[in-house]
Amino acid sequence: MGPESISLVYPLSLAAAIAALLSLSSPAALAQNPAHSSSAPTLSAGFKFTEKSGEDLYANACQGCHMPDGKGAIGAGAYPSLAGNTGLEVSRYPVHVVVKGQRAMPPFGDMMNDDQVAAVVNYVRTHFGNNYQDTVAAEEVKAVRR
Repeated sequence: MGPESISLVYPLSLAAAIAALLSLSSPAALAQNPAHSSSAPTLSAGFKFTEKSGEDLYANACQGCHMPDGKGAIGAGAYPSLAGNTGLEVSRYPVHVVVKGQRAMPPFGDMMNDDQVAAVVNYVRTHFGNNYQDTVAAEEVKAVRR
């Protein structure tokens, strides 16, 4: 097989490989895949979060920057650690940050309702080595929005 025939075979093999990969992510393939679970977390559709639990909201809205372990990251930007963070002690502060944003953190107030903000703040304040037991209520979030 000469160089001419290699250039003809390789693109066909690459195209076949791409088609095979794309077929694995099709809805039909996912439905037939026993490893795919209907209870697997999914991203919210649209401009509002649909998740209700603090854990699910953290997974879909926060952990991309603050990481799954809440320890933050440094790379293209600096994302503060939420793990063992004494700044979370006064509950109104994280509520304000989630609703209105701060520095590089975008405001999530238009994407989450009061119950969702309370849920994610309560989750962060009771996980990742944080043990702040006073819970945030939706009414407190509403007061911060004003």
